[in-house]
Amino acid sequence: MPGLLRGVARTAVVAGTAAGVAGRVQRRQAEKFADRDASIYAQQQQSYDRQMAAQAPAPAASAAPEPSKIDQLKQLGDLKEQGILTDEEFASEKAKILST
Repeated sequence: MPGLLRGVARTAVVAGTAAGVAGRVQRRQAEKFADRDASIYAQQQQSYDRQMAAQAPAPAASAAPEPSKIDQLKQLGDLKEQGILTDEEFASEKAKILST
């Protein structure tokens, strides 16, 4: 009977050690695959972001800034002095500029 008990104990130790080792191996592989998956996802996200940036419409940088009210009034005064605008047209345009 002592031999049988020794055999059962040895089997239990071997099985327990094997289960522990297998669990550690499984955890390491899971971590490795998780890191790999995260890396792949990051690369895909960067590629997607680059594609979206390339497809996005460019901002209108060529649009000239709007002249100030003073500049607009000076141009309006010049047009009136040249006789291009009448007094009524000058007054209505001046009112539009000042109201904005």
